[in-house]
Amino acid sequence: MLIESKLRALATFGAGWVMWLLVALSVFVLAIAIERAIALLRASGDVGELRRNLASALGRGDVEAARSHVVASRSIEAQVLAAGLGALPRGAASVEERLASEAQLVKLSLERRLAVLGTIGANAPFIGLLGTVIGIVRAFHALDASGGQVSTALMSEIGEALTATAVGLFVALPAVVLYNFFQKQIASRIARAEALGREMMSYVKDVRRAPYEAA
Repeated sequence: MLIESKLRALATFGAGWVMWLLVALSVFVLAIAIERAIALLRASGDVGELRRNLASALGRGDVEAARSHVVASRSIEAQVLAAGLGALPRGAASVEERLASEAQLVKLSLERRLAVLGTIGANAPFIGLLGTVIGIVRAFHALDASGGQVSTALMSEIGEALTATAVGLFVALPAVVLYNFFQKQIASRIARAEALGREMMSYVKDVRRAPYEAA
């Protein structure tokens, strides 16, 4: 059959190309991890200090001071709060919607390329298994060619086949760990941003604080 001959022809190339593919994927995983780590570090700040300053400014009804504290921070929590403060003139409902919207946009931005990590982590073992299957097929061909005699070439093919599976797992495990780590970090940061947003809303919704409506 044509498809069977094609698959056999693929097996003749050996599992070496599978190894190189897995090495390339591991480099890709490392590059994404470094890029995402830098992005998270750049969007970090002292959230505790920001919370105290924001509460103090809003408690006094000083919207401009609150804005200055938010703008001075480079954290993603401050980015979410800045969107809410920008909607203050339109009322509490608009502030609440802008906070929710900005939080989702920031989350999407931070999760950029993480799907690639998850995909590699989920599929690298199967790529390694493909290399193992190819190696086993070649081993059977070598065994058939030698008339059933176990040779050094046969053992080499089997070793290459098992190595492909090991390399696939070696690539997959760090990818999965990094994916889960970044997802946890992002979820924590967004949760803090939403908590600060709710705290800001507690001041905005206070009807006794008329300056917010005029800000």
